Formats: sequence, structure tokens, C-alpha cells
Amino acid sequence: MVKRVIGGHWGLVPTLGKLAIDNQIEAYNFPQGAISHLFRDVAAGKPGTITKVGLHTFVDPRQDGGKINQATTEDLVELIQLRGEEYLFYKAFPINIALLRGTTADEEGNISMEHEALTLESLAIAQAVKNSGGIVIVQVERVTVQHHINPQMVIIPGIMVDSVVVADPAYHHQTFSEVFNPAYTGHITVPKTLIKRLPLDARKVIARRAAMFLKINSVVNLGIGMPEGVASVANEENILDYIIPTVEPGAIGGIPSGGLSFGAVSNAQAIISQPSQFDFYDGGGLNQAFLGMAEGDGTGNVNVSRFGNRIAGAGGFINISQNAKAVYFMGTFTAKSEIVVEDGQLKILKDSSQIKFVDQVGQITFNGKYSQSRGQIVYYITERAVFKLTEQGLELIEIAPGIDLQKDILDKMAFKPLISDELKTMDERIFLPKPMKIRKDEKVSFEDRVLFEQATNTMYINLEGIVIHNHDEVQEIEIALVEQFEQIGKKFKVVVNYDNFHIADEAERAFFEMVKRNNKKYFTSSTRYSTNAFFRRHIGTKFQKINAVLYANSDEAREHL
Repeated sequence: MVKRVIGGHWGLVPTLGKLAIDNQIEAYNFPQGAISHLFRDVAAGKPGTITKVGLHTFVDPRQDGGKINQATTEDLVELIQLRGEEYLFYKAFPINIALLRGTTADEEGNISMEHEALTLESLAIAQAVKNSGGIVIVQVERVTVQHHINPQMVIIPGIMVDSVVVADPAYHHQTFSEVFNPAYTGHITVPKTLIKRLPLDARKVIARRAAMFLKINSVVNLGIGMPEGVASVANEENILDYIIPTVEPGAIGGIPSGGLSFGAVSNAQAIISQPSQFDFYDGGGLNQAFLGMAEGDGTGNVNVSRFGNRIAGAGGFINISQNAKAVYFMGTFTAKSEIVVEDGQLKILKDSSQIKFVDQVGQITFNGKYSQSRGQIVYYITERAVFKLTEQGLELIEIAPGIDLQKDILDKMAFKPLISDELKTMDERIFLPKPMKIRKDEKVSFEDRVLFEQATNTMYINLEGIVIHNHDEVQEIEIALVEQFEQIGKKFKVVVNYDNFHIADEAERAFFEMVKRNNKKYFTSSTRYSTNAFFRRHIGTKFQKINAVLYANSDEAREHL
């Protein structure tokens, strides 16, 4: 009955995957974000979706065009030029039937989703099918005849619904592995203590090293599989609240779930539609992305989508890896090795012959050279080595304690990487059972954070990225600042940068008392700024209480000196 399948994720549909491998159906693998946006464009009657997502990957028609097998011959992706730049054009097509799900339907067919973990592309799909002249069928948990659904709760309007099916509860689980979790819908808030700590093994080593790259106030995507451990480590280290986790199906903030509940989030700040989330991702909204890695090669290419006759699919990987400002690929160095962590070292009990750093990846899901041409920051994190992507290819920058460079790393790679002149041993705390206490890593040093401009008698102080946890750390900062102030020998004007600055509640009183003292003793005038609107709203009133103003950018701050 099935002629053609266009999918992002193929791993959870093994029967369809076998049909594709056996050339019994036409099969395409497109980026999930491109598919999400294509639904909207079909609904709008547009000829297709134009995007840079997929360039120089297997989706690019100069490679496979997203085709999975020889039975698939029609080109659904074109390379086009707009204003001198390359784009991919994903062709639109009519969609005849939609099978969707919701929670409640009223008598008019309006659908709400109060028990659903995510809304995904439900509205976009319904619109696309109706405007294609098709039929929309929605499976729900219940139908209400006594109440009218609040219009703001309606996700799929009744005018787009042709049929409603009330499901047997056994066929309406919230996720693949959970019947219903009220934390996914905001009905309850779960404590972070429920996040399981990982045992100290290769997986945790990788997650710990990745977590050390986390930046304060960073908007982060944590991928499925190995990257799920980053949330666990961040929680163990008490820094989960310092980042904003997101997942491509639409959740923002909270505690991401893993395994067969991947995509669902407990305690989310917000849940938006999947197409809207990909709008944000594709536009560069992600500061950091932590993603899985199955194969890598010397130019930095990564494959996560296909391994011989096994099709995993790219999912949202291409959208995320191509557009995040910084990308961290995570995976074991070889496949199926037996490794333990003992006495602060990594010990290989039995290494594997299945290498993952190969001459050429089986399929290009991430293109290293294209990434470098756009100035991305890219790292590859394994339990025994860390690499950085450079213009010349992969550079080895760290090795684990207990690991032999030649025997355990270079001999297990199909290519020879660059080796940093400053090759380091990975932080010893990663390999010890106690928490690493990376919250305390921010050192108070102002050698490169203070600039005094003699001509204008103005000091510029950069507090970007600094985290203050308690009263003692306020004192450390005050001592370091006063040392700089005393060197001037007179009162002066000051402009302070508070971007990505974080202060714990217990430290606020001491901090603002310090600011008030410095205003009176050292400054003729002072202004401060942060480009983060949420930070300004939260902390701005507290500055106002000491007659200080927090502006939106450095230009405004200088203007008001």
C-alpha cells in the first residue's frame, strides 16, 4: 500500500526502513526542520521551502538529494541561487490525509492538547491537508458535549477536522514509554533530585567533559542518546539552572527526558510548535548544541543518519548542527569497547576493532569544511580524547589520564589527526567519583576585564559571564576591583557590562551594597548595561533602588554617562 515515505526519523519505524533498504518503496530522508516548514508552505500554497539547511550534506542534490535507495528517482530537492548565495529548495506536494492526535474534542471538532507532551506540527499538517483538499482525522482521549473549549486552548480548529476518533487508552499513551506524566504538561512540578545520577563510566566521562563547555545563560540543545547525560551532570553540579535547555519538538527550559520519552520535558518554561522551534534554531538562536556522533573523519564530517543497511535518519540533527553557534559532538571513541574508570584514570579492559574515526564517513550528516567556512566552533568529545575542528581538520587537544597516545588513540584512527602543541591531560576531576564542583571554576581576575580611557576619564569594566554564588565571592570581586580603582588616583566615570552575568539570591544584598559603596567613593557617574531583556527585568529594579540604571546596550550606557 505504501509507495513513498519522506521522513526525518527512521529509527522507530523499522518495518518501513526494511522496505526502503529492500527497494520496495521510494524513500527520502530530509531534515526534520525542513519537513516541519514544508507543511506550513504546503498549507500556504507555496511552491516549496527555501533554506540553507542541508547544504553540503547527503540531502544536497550534489550528493544523494536525500534519496535512500535506487528505487527513489524523483528529485525533491533542488540547488538554487538567490542573490549570489546557494540554497536548497524542497518541493511542495499535496497531502491527502492527516492522522493526528489531541486530548479533547468538542462538538465543533475543536481540538485541545492539555494532556499532550508536545503540539509538534499538528496545526501546520491540518492546514496543509485541508488546503490540499484532503481529510484530517484526529485521535483524542475524550469528547466534551457540555463544555466549550477555551479558544486559546484550541490547537487545531474544528474547521480543519473531518473526523474524530476516541481512542482506547491503551493506544493513546503520552510518549512511547509513558502512559501519562503530568510534569510534561505543567500539571505538577517535579524536584530536580529525581534526575538520576549517572554511574562513573565512559558515558559519564563524556557527559562531564561536555558539561564543562556549558556557558552561563546559554540557550542549549541536548540531543538524543549520549548528550542526554549532560543534563544529569549539570544537575549534579548544580548548574542546570544556569542554562536554558531546549529540544527541537518545541520545549524550552525545564528538565529534558531521554530514551523513548525524548522530546518531552518536565517543568518546561514554554512549549511551542515544532516549526516555530526550528525557525528559532535555523535563525541562529542556539548558543550551544550537544549532539551524538556515530562516525567522524579527518575533515570533521560526522555521520549519524545511515550505517550500511541501517537507517537511523537525520531528524533535527542537520538543522541544529548547521546553525548553532557552537557544536559539541559526543560519542565513545570506538564501538563496544570495555572501559572502566578506576583510581582517577581510564582503563581499557578490552578495546574494539570497530573504529569510529574513519577515512570517510558513510554519509555526511554534518560537513566539517562547510562548518569552518561559516566560523562555527566545533569539538568532538570522547571518553579518551577531545578534538577541535580547525581549518586543517581535526586537532587532538586532550587525552584522558591512563591512556597511551599511540596505542589507544592514534592506532585506533583511520587517519592521523593534527596534534596540538599544547596537548593536555583531561581534567582529573572528570575521573573521580565525587562531584567536580565546576560551579566554582569562575576565577576572579580583572587583568583583561578593565580598561581605563585616560582621554575621557572613563573606565570600562567587563563582568560578562561572571557567576557570583555567595557573600565571600562578592568580597573577592570587591578586592579585585578596588585594586584597579585605586590605581587611577581620582574619581572617574564607569561603564559596566553585565552580559551573561549571574548572581545567586544569597549574594544579592552584599553585591548591591558593594555597588553602592563604589558609586559613592570612586565614580563621578556610572552606567551599566545588559543585552539580556530578562536579566534587565529581573535585576533592573534592584539597581534602581541604589540610583543605578541598567541599559540595553553599550551605546545607550555611554550616552547616559
